[in-house]
Amino acid sequence: MILLLLLLDLSLTIAPFLSASPPGPWGRCMGSECGPGGRQSRAVWCAHVDGWTTLHTNCPPVGRPDNQQSCFRVCDWHRELYDWQRGEWSRCEPVLARAARATAGCARGEEGIQTREVPCVQKADGTPADDVICEYFEPKPRLEQACLIPCPRDCVVSAFTPWTPCSKTCGAGLRNRVRGVLAPPLFGGSACPNLTEFEPCQLAQCQGEEAVYSLKVGPWSSCSLAQSRQARQAKRRKNKERSRQRTRVKDPEARELIKKKRNRNRQSRLEGRSFELHVGYQTREVMCTHRSGMPADLSLCSQETLPVAFRSCLVTKDCEVSDWSEWGPCSKKCYDLNGPKGQRSRSRRVLQVAVGDGASCPELEETEPCVPQGDGVPPCPVYSWKTTEWSECRVDTLLSQQDRRRGNQTGLCGGGVQSREAFCVQASVDTPSSLSSTKEASRPVDSDLCLGLVPNTTQLCHIACPVECEVSGWTAWGPCTFENCQDQAGKKGFKLRKRQIVNEPTGGTGNCPHLTEAIPCEEPSCYEWLVVKLEGCIPDNEKACGPGTQLTQVQCVNSDGEPAEREHCMDAILPMPVMCDVPCPKDCALSPWTAWSPCSHTCSGKTTEGRQTRARSILAYNAGEGGAACPNSSALQEVRSCNEHPCTVYHWQTGLWGPCIEDSSVSSLNTTASRSHEASCSIGMQTRKVICVRVNVGQVPPKKCPESLRPETVRPCLLPCKRDCVVTPYSEWTACPSSCQAGGSLKRKQSRKRITLQLPANGGQDCPEVLYQERDCETPSVCPGFRWKTHKWRRCQLVPWQIRQDSPGAQETCGPGLQIRAVSCRKQDGGQVDIGECLSFSSPMPPITQPCQVPCQDDCQLASWSKFSPCSADCGGVRTRKRALVGKSKKKDQCRNTQLYPLSETQYCPCDKYNAQPVGNWSDCILPESGRVEGILGMKIQGDIKECGQGHRYQAMACYDQNSRLVETSRCNSHGHIEEACIIPCPSDCKLSAWSSWSRCSKSCGSGVKVRSKWLREKPYNGGRPCPKLDHVNQVYEVVPCVSDCSQYVWVAEPWSVWKVSNVDLKENCGEGVQTRKVRCMLNTIDGPADPVEDYLCDPEEMPLGARESRLPCPEDCVPSDWEAWSRCSLPCNGKGTRERTAYPLRLPVPGRQCPGRTEKEACMLNQNCYHYSYNITDWSTCQLSEKAVCGVGIRTRMLDCVRSDGKSVDLKYCEELGLEKKWQLNASCTVECPINCQLSDWSAWSGCSHTCGLSGKMWRRRTVTQASQGDGRPCPPQLEQWKPCPVRPCYRWRYSPWSECRAEDAKCGTGLRWRNVTCFVTDGSGEGDGSAVDEELCGDVELSVDGDKQVILEEVCTVPCPGDCYLTDWTPWSPCQLSCVNGADLGLGSVQVRSRAVIAQEPENLLQCPEQDWESRPCTDGKCYDYRWMTSTWRGSTRQVWCQRSDGLNVTGGCPHVTQPASDRSCDPACDKLRSICTEAGVCGCEEGYTEVMTSDGVLDQCTLIPVLEIPTVGDTKADVKTIRAVSPTQPSISHPGRSSRAWFLQPFGADGRLKTWVYGVAAGVLVLLIFIISMTYLAW
Repeated sequence: MILLLLLLDLSLTIAPFLSASPPGPWGRCMGSECGPGGRQSRAVWCAHVDGWTTLHTNCPPVGRPDNQQSCFRVCDWHRELYDWQRGEWSRCEPVLARAARATAGCARGEEGIQTREVPCVQKADGTPADDVICEYFEPKPRLEQACLIPCPRDCVVSAFTPWTPCSKTCGAGLRNRVRGVLAPPLFGGSACPNLTEFEPCQLAQCQGEEAVYSLKVGPWSSCSLAQSRQARQAKRRKNKERSRQRTRVKDPEARELIKKKRNRNRQSRLEGRSFELHVGYQTREVMCTHRSGMPADLSLCSQETLPVAFRSCLVTKDCEVSDWSEWGPCSKKCYDLNGPKGQRSRSRRVLQVAVGDGASCPELEETEPCVPQGDGVPPCPVYSWKTTEWSECRVDTLLSQQDRRRGNQTGLCGGGVQSREAFCVQASVDTPSSLSSTKEASRPVDSDLCLGLVPNTTQLCHIACPVECEVSGWTAWGPCTFENCQDQAGKKGFKLRKRQIVNEPTGGTGNCPHLTEAIPCEEPSCYEWLVVKLEGCIPDNEKACGPGTQLTQVQCVNSDGEPAEREHCMDAILPMPVMCDVPCPKDCALSPWTAWSPCSHTCSGKTTEGRQTRARSILAYNAGEGGAACPNSSALQEVRSCNEHPCTVYHWQTGLWGPCIEDSSVSSLNTTASRSHEASCSIGMQTRKVICVRVNVGQVPPKKCPESLRPETVRPCLLPCKRDCVVTPYSEWTACPSSCQAGGSLKRKQSRKRITLQLPANGGQDCPEVLYQERDCETPSVCPGFRWKTHKWRRCQLVPWQIRQDSPGAQETCGPGLQIRAVSCRKQDGGQVDIGECLSFSSPMPPITQPCQVPCQDDCQLASWSKFSPCSADCGGVRTRKRALVGKSKKKDQCRNTQLYPLSETQYCPCDKYNAQPVGNWSDCILPESGRVEGILGMKIQGDIKECGQGHRYQAMACYDQNSRLVETSRCNSHGHIEEACIIPCPSDCKLSAWSSWSRCSKSCGSGVKVRSKWLREKPYNGGRPCPKLDHVNQVYEVVPCVSDCSQYVWVAEPWSVWKVSNVDLKENCGEGVQTRKVRCMLNTIDGPADPVEDYLCDPEEMPLGARESRLPCPEDCVPSDWEAWSRCSLPCNGKGTRERTAYPLRLPVPGRQCPGRTEKEACMLNQNCYHYSYNITDWSTCQLSEKAVCGVGIRTRMLDCVRSDGKSVDLKYCEELGLEKKWQLNASCTVECPINCQLSDWSAWSGCSHTCGLSGKMWRRRTVTQASQGDGRPCPPQLEQWKPCPVRPCYRWRYSPWSECRAEDAKCGTGLRWRNVTCFVTDGSGEGDGSAVDEELCGDVELSVDGDKQVILEEVCTVPCPGDCYLTDWTPWSPCQLSCVNGADLGLGSVQVRSRAVIAQEPENLLQCPEQDWESRPCTDGKCYDYRWMTSTWRGSTRQVWCQRSDGLNVTGGCPHVTQPASDRSCDPACDKLRSICTEAGVCGCEEGYTEVMTSDGVLDQCTLIPVLEIPTVGDTKADVKTIRAVSPTQPSISHPGRSSRAWFLQPFGADGRLKTWVYGVAAGVLVLLIFIISMTYLAW
């Protein structure tokens, strides 16, 4: 029991901490049908407040949430039924956290938040729905967004106007001053202040009784017809109806005919009667008012005549129109779904024009887009762009070629530009796009019909550069051989030398120079023995020394030097053994013979003979006795003849291949493609001339040249197909002007053209000569015009007698009235048309009413004015007009008073004097239209436009009359402009010299560089082609790698000289000595070293010794040979290898003596005598083109160099012998940017005048860049548009005169009228000045509108305030458009302008009855930012003026921030009451200028004294210290010592009269003398 209680208590304790946790999200709505009725579920569990889950039984079941509910199952088709309804954004509210923070001021605004409601609704009726439905298709739009609350903008008003005069001439009155609103209050800014200030004014007392009553008239009532007249009209209609009934015809047929006729007449009258006019009357109230505004009895207002209370008027009628007619046919007659739609229109007629202030007529015609309907509507034609074939590629020259090749550019190649013409054609669905389309499809039509982009009319192109033939150098002359070794019947032989084609040219080898030259010779042979080697000298008879022989090693070779079988040389002479000598120990020892030198001449003639030499030297002298003596010096050299053949060289010379001529013996081929990508149709033949030529002589008989080497003279060729000229058919004739012409007799023309699609080639049919035709248009008829016709004025109608009979002095048959007249619309030929035509196309309707006067018995009657008489003279003459008295007025004395009733008027005649003056600037210099260059047969060459030469420029001429008013230029017999010749300077391109010759390769062995250059000859100007990048000396360089054959320059050493023994043994002729020889660097040719060159071209390391010191062997000593070359070191060079060289004995010593060692060795050391070798690659050269190429694809090269390990370049054979890998590409293609000149389109036609009138009208024409310049091509000219002046025409316009003062007729106040006139003004269109008034006839062609407003208002109702009234002024003009800006930056809140009305009061006691001031604003465009800043004046005592100024200099109230307002008052506390004291800006008392402050010990101003010059203090002064407020511490009190007295003495420079005292001048003179003395001493010391 106890345990149970404990458990119960524990459960009660835990229960408060258990609860059903928040349920999970609802699952997907499930159901069998879409819409309501679905079910969705969610999970619900029991959880502890700490988050852990427990059993459901631990949670109370009462609060358990539902785990299922009904739902709406959304399907895809619900998208059309439901959608989010986006509400309007609410007002921007500040963020609370930021709104609570206090700020010193506002800069741009305050961040805020605005919200909106976005419910899910049904589209049909807006019924709310669950958000889940709309969220199924689209996420819910955002409900809030950030916004900006701008800073409050206070109302800004202008400064007050001056005070008005007092409202009364005597007694107590008011005067006013007003100001206007410039900017309205925005974003919670301060409201506008009072716009009016009142000030009472008290003038002198009135002499009599002050007027307190005023006669006032009310507004006129609406115009109405008199009742009696209406009754009279009804009675008249009733009598007419009775008369018709009495005369009704009994016969039914006759009655029907009469009825039809009446209907036609009635219909005719209705159509002809466009308006109905009725003259009625108006009345107004006449009353008397007190100055307090209260009405009073009319008798209190004393006035001789009371105002008229009635007048005649025209009854107002609104415009009435008929119903709309049926829609007219659609302007588009074909069906095109994607094309533009047509237009159709309908109209309505005017049944009743507006009369008086009635509503004006609405639009009488309206249009709407339309599409033709019906099954028979054809489809619209399709238009597309076609193009001609591309023109030939044109290449512009390089800058360095511009002089040399300007006359002949046919050989140029590389990149260029080509053009074509694009035109629009009508195409059908089955029309191909090729040139073989039907004639109708390729007929040019108007370009505006093609809607797509115009195809490119220019493009870059490339002309393949011809490959020039390159040949190698000549080989050496071969042996004398038969012309044909297969046929050796004749004895004629030739020596030949040959060269090979290195680079085959374009078009085959026929364009190469001759490759073989021949020289006739005797005793030819096809094979001969060649000595390969001479063996050692073998003494005869097997002796050890003495004379002997050297055997030869030979080989059989043919005429080309190639090895052959030995049997071929059986008939050739075998070389004999060579005699030699092996010196004995006591004999003279000689060196071996040197090699034969190169032949001195390549051929032999009368004056030239080829020679070769060789030499040997003495190495040791013989013994005195028993030895063979040394030969003399002449025996040490040998000479032999060489190249004994005559200098007569022959070769075959070929001419150019002729044209390809059809060969009738060969049948035609099928069409093939030739090398030039042109179709070929047959095989033809080409021939050329082949002649035998003797070098330096000319043509010789053919037998002189080897017949077997004769080139061919005939070869087959492919004939290209003929290509005829293809042109389009003529286009349709261009449209003539409309069927009517408004004026002028200018003859219009129409034209048509055809376009060349393909130029003829290869003998095809030529193009027609005429591609453009022109003819005159038929004379157009005059355009139908409409004019108003006015009819006679009707009689003057008075106000009905029953209305005016109570007026004093009224008479029934006279008085003021109104008369009307009818107007109708006529054609120019007089035919009547509907009045709507004149309302739409003619001038404003003439007035249909005018006031009139029915003269009373006592009135004077006068006839109308006559026309003015002709002028008596052009200038200074007069003209007159007259009128006369009519009827009884002739006898009345008052009518004969000519001052009241003048009977004649005189005025001066107009003085027609005109003078012409040039106005405006000169136009651009315009070249004549013929400056465009046309291509052959009418194909345009785009962009080739003559840009320089002589043209004309124009200046407008204005014509003025004697009053300096602008008139038509025809009055001055002027064409409207003057012209003068002008020159457009031709562009001059940058001119460079031709390339210099290539320099010699910088290295004589291996790879180097060679350079060429060109220099600036003339800079470009006037838009010429620019120069390439030049260096500081105005040169441009081209550097390319080059390679030099390491064997092209060799050292050649002459034989050693005779020994010069320094230590002479006279007996033995031996000992130490010196040998010398001459060493020269020579150009190595195929025949051996030839010409000497500079030594620097040969390798200095390989230069042989020019001198050597050695020992001359004595007789019987061993004589060794010179050392042979060192053997090569083995690789790699690691210091372990050796190399050696050997020598052999030329003369053996006597027995007992030894020869020195024959072998010498040395270690192989890296970079000393042993080297490693590797390839080195140079940089790429610049892009190299062929000779005639200017740009395009070229080749860039780089060189492979063999480099020794010490960095020296050596012959490539060293690397090639090692078999090193060559992994580099030595040639690569490259591109040089082409010099493309700027290509321009043709000039457009001249535009219309930019202004319809005035001095500044211009006509423009423009062109566009079709191809921008590239490379060093000529740049585009800056002038892409040109202008010339239009003829000057006066600007006529209507202008209002100022409103007259408001006048209440015959009354002092009340409702009145004010008037203004509309006057014709002429201006020059510049906007300067108001212009001058001219006759209204000059504005006859100008629409009657003022500042764009067609509703011309010449009078309006106004109110004349009565004395004592308080009223509003007229609206001020609209203020300038102003943006909401901060520091000149627009906040993007739009712009606004404002106008206002101020209150004017006249009586002080009526101020409470005044209306409220008023202002209104409106949005505007093109607003301007204004800044406001505080301005201050200079201090005047303790005050100054502070005001706010706008950035345009206008003083305003409002706009400037109050927190930054400067102080306007600087009063000091305590007040500055000392003599000469002022209150300073620091707020403390100071002294005026020229006085210094004397302060008390506590820093208070004590007195102001004159500024002292010198102060000599004595003892302390208990009263005060003398200080200034500009001291370091002006407020620091001085220490005073009570009980001690002191005094101060001052030197006063000024006397009592304010002038300087005499001693001051003396001191100044002394100082000057002292300065001069110091300067002099300083100068002497130096």
